[in-house]
Amino acid sequence: MKNFFRITLVLSFLLLIAGIVVCLTDSKSNLNLLLVAALVLLAISFRGFSLLKGFSYTVLILAAVSIAMLYPSYFFSFGNFQLKKLIVPFVQLTMFGMGSHMSFEDFKGVVKMPKGVLVGVSCHFTIMPLVGFALSNVFSFPSEIAGGVILIGCVSSAMASNVMSYLSGANLALAVTIGACSTILSPVLTPFLMKGLAGQYILINTAHMMIDITNMIIIPIVAGFIFNLFFYGNVSGREKLTQLIVFAAIIVATDFAMCIIPGQGSSSFWGELANSMSWFYLLPMGVALLFRQVFRLSRQTVEQSLSLIAMLGILINTVIITASGRENLIQVGGLLILSCLLHNLTGFCVGYFAARLFGLPEKDRRTIAFEVGMQNGGVATGLALQMGKVATVGLASAIFGPLQNVTGSALANWFRSR
Repeated sequence: MKNFFRITLVLSFLLLIAGIVVCLTDSKSNLNLLLVAALVLLAISFRGFSLLKGFSYTVLILAAVSIAMLYPSYFFSFGNFQLKKLIVPFVQLTMFGMGSHMSFEDFKGVVKMPKGVLVGVSCHFTIMPLVGFALSNVFSFPSEIAGGVILIGCVSSAMASNVMSYLSGANLALAVTIGACSTILSPVLTPFLMKGLAGQYILINTAHMMIDITNMIIIPIVAGFIFNLFFYGNVSGREKLTQLIVFAAIIVATDFAMCIIPGQGSSSFWGELANSMSWFYLLPMGVALLFRQVFRLSRQTVEQSLSLIAMLGILINTVIITASGRENLIQVGGLLILSCLLHNLTGFCVGYFAARLFGLPEKDRRTIAFEVGMQNGGVATGLALQMGKVATVGLASAIFGPLQNVTGSALANWFRSR
């Protein structure tokens, strides 16, 4: 198997060299395909080397971006179906995967590590929005792209930050707790931060954004909690009943708000509630029991499958967003990449030193660096789509997501070496 990865690595370099030769001879007809094929083979080959394995998915993202930039027309629609309609369902699927890895136990970290959680969440929702606001002014982006730079700074932290904390030898329990808290708080904090910082660039409907975030994050996470509750079954019957009542109340309250605020009326509420209870309450329950009692799947198999689906969703969303915003990306791509890099690195640095300033131990500093500097690009993209501006407001999140995986992996390896 090791030889297979070595062969694909050699082939990827040969294709890159062939691409350079084709470019120099001005015969560019096959250059695009050579570039994409080289990146795909490079991503596959990285899986066979322990030091490079963490960058495999990032290279695959670069291949996806290349395909979208070179052949954008293929990613607008499939027949009469607009492919951008897949963005929100894939975000919800990712959030479901996050919820399935979580339980109420994760929130007990707030009691066990209150100082670390408070510092992490506070820094996340102050440093990143303000840095995004500053960068949008420094680079003088067009208004909608500037709004997207601020948006990526206002959303909750990324799931990938937990992985980076684990790889770097940081405090994983603290990372999970901070990520859970920032996710739960985002339906309230993100709209108000956007209204205050980005309201001059784009129209922000605070109430609608709160509903959109709840629909994309909270409800799928609740579904994940229910799946966790029935698949792992590590709680008493009384506690399970209590949690199910709480989860049902959250879904009812969310659907009520989603119907009342837009003025759809009570008749629409009952239809939405039936739909939500079917998809996000009963279905996770049934699937969990099916996996556990009929198929008898292991925890590892389920978690790996959900992670694979989440990665596939991010890959597809990246292609769709890049294709939609190709023309805007050509105009401001270089500056936007630089802006996202500065945003990300500033979050890492300020998060780490803020934790140090408050006297937190080294493991907690590393954790807070990742939790502050890494953002949930999927949610930012979904919100941009709901605004009808995925080709402009959504561009920053399309760049920030893959970029933070590169810098985060590098930082995790450096921390671990220390």
